[in-house]
Amino acid sequence: MHDIKWIREEPQGLVEALVRRGTVAAEAKTLVDGLLALDERRRSGIVKLEELQARRNAASKEIGAAKKAGDNSRAELLMAEVAALKTDIPALEGDVKAAEAELNGKLAAIPNAPLAIVPDGTDEHDNVEIAKVGEKRSLAFAPKQHFELGEALGQMDFELAAKLSGARFVVLKNRLARLERAIGQFFIDTHTEEHGYTEVAPPILVNDEAMFGTAQLPKFRNDQFRADAIVEATHDWDYFREKYPELRATWRDILNARLGAEQDKVDGLVHELSGRLSTEDWAALHDAMSGRNLWLIPTAEVPLTNLVRESILSEEELPLRFTALTPCFRAEAGSAGRDTRGMIRQHQFNKVEMVSITTPEASLDEQERMLACAQAVLKKLDLHHRVVTLCTGDMGFASARTFDIEVWLPGQNAYREISSVSTCTDFQARRMNARYRPAGAKQPRFVHTLNGSGVAVGRAMVAILENYQNEDGSVTVPDVLVPYMGEVRRIERA
Repeated sequence: MHDIKWIREEPQGLVEALVRRGTVAAEAKTLVDGLLALDERRRSGIVKLEELQARRNAASKEIGAAKKAGDNSRAELLMAEVAALKTDIPALEGDVKAAEAELNGKLAAIPNAPLAIVPDGTDEHDNVEIAKVGEKRSLAFAPKQHFELGEALGQMDFELAAKLSGARFVVLKNRLARLERAIGQFFIDTHTEEHGYTEVAPPILVNDEAMFGTAQLPKFRNDQFRADAIVEATHDWDYFREKYPELRATWRDILNARLGAEQDKVDGLVHELSGRLSTEDWAALHDAMSGRNLWLIPTAEVPLTNLVRESILSEEELPLRFTALTPCFRAEAGSAGRDTRGMIRQHQFNKVEMVSITTPEASLDEQERMLACAQAVLKKLDLHHRVVTLCTGDMGFASARTFDIEVWLPGQNAYREISSVSTCTDFQARRMNARYRPAGAKQPRFVHTLNGSGVAVGRAMVAILENYQNEDGSVTVPDVLVPYMGEVRRIERA
C-alpha cells in the first residue's frame, strides 16, 4: 500500500508510476486527484472534529460556571449548544471514518510503483533476458512432453484426479510420487543447509488480514480458494431468504461484503438486523458471520511474510530469511484454455518458497542473493535456464522489481517460468504494519519484504521428466536426487 503522505507531497510520482504500469495518463491523474480529495476531506474533518470536541469540553465547563454565577439563561444556552454538539460530533466522526475507509480501499487497489531500473513494457514480450545458464540437453530423438511420459509410465493420472476433484489436478503414483517428494526435500535441504534460510512449517489456512498483508486481497480474491462456510448449515441463505423475504437486498449486501473480505461492512450490516430477526436467528447469523474468512494459501509467501506483521524488529535482527515447503492452491481464474494438459498450471501444487525481511538499503542486494539461491538448485539439477527481468506491464501487483527464472523444456521446445523472485519494497510492510527500529534511531521504519520460489516442485518435475527422458520412455534420475530416491537411478514402467 502506498503512503498517502508521499502521494500528497509527490502526486506526479504516483501518476508516473501508474502510467508505467499501463494506466492511461488522464485516468491516472483522475485517480490521484480523487485520492487527494478524499485525503483532504478526511484531514479537514479531523481538524473540525477536534475543534468541536474542544468547544464541547469548554462549553461543559462554562455551564458549571454559569450555574455557579446564577446565570441560568446563559447556562441553558450553553446546554443547548452542548446537546447540538453531541449530535454533530458523531455525525462528523462517521464522515471521517467513511472518508478514511474509502481512501484506504482505493489505496489498497493501487499496485506497487516499479523501480526506476525496471524496463518499461506492456507484456512478456518486453521482458529483458539478462542471463542464460548451462546448455540445452541434446536428445537424439523427438522429445515427449512430461504428461506423455508420465502417462506412458503409468504413474501420472489426470483422468483419475478429475474423478476426485475435477480439472487441473493430478494423481502421481509409485516412483513419480516419490520423485515429487524427493525434489521438495532436496530444495528445502539446500536452502536451509547451504543458503541460511530458517525452515518454517506454517498454517496453510490463513485469515483475511494475512491475505490482505501480502496483497492477495481484496483485488485478487477470485484467484483464491476460500475454505469456510458462509453460514452454518442449519441457517443457510435459503433459510433466511424464505423466512425474511423483505430483507433479500440485505442478504445480498452481506454476501457481497463477505466475499469481498469487507468484514467491517459485514459486522455493520449484521448489527443493523438486531431486532428485525428472531433472537435465535440473529444469534446464529452473528456467530456465523463474526468469524473471519479462511483462505487456502496460494503460496507460502503469505504466512511467511506475515510472520512479522504488526511488529517492530531491531535492525540487528535483520535480515530474516524463511523458507517452507507447502501445498499451494490457486483458482487459476482467467486461465481457461491455457496449459489445460499436464502439470504446468494446477489448482494444487507443492512449492518451496523463500521470504526475506530486510532494511531498505539491503533489499536490492538481497534480491540478487535470493535469485542466486533459486538458481543454485537448478544448477545442481543441471537444468538449462535463463533469467529475465520483467517489464513494468508484466510484473505482479505487489512487486517493485521481479526476476523470472525460465527453465528449458525440450518436450515443449520452450522456456517456461519455474521461479519468480521479487522485491516488494515497503508495499506489503505498510499493509502489515511491519517495521524495524534502525540502530540509534527513535522512530521505526517499514521493512522491505522479498519473496521467491525456490522453486516450484511440480514444474521442476516437469523439467526433469522432459530433460532426463530416454528414448525408451524411461527417465534418468538426476544424480543429486538419487539419495532421496533410495538409490533408484531410473524410473521405468512398473
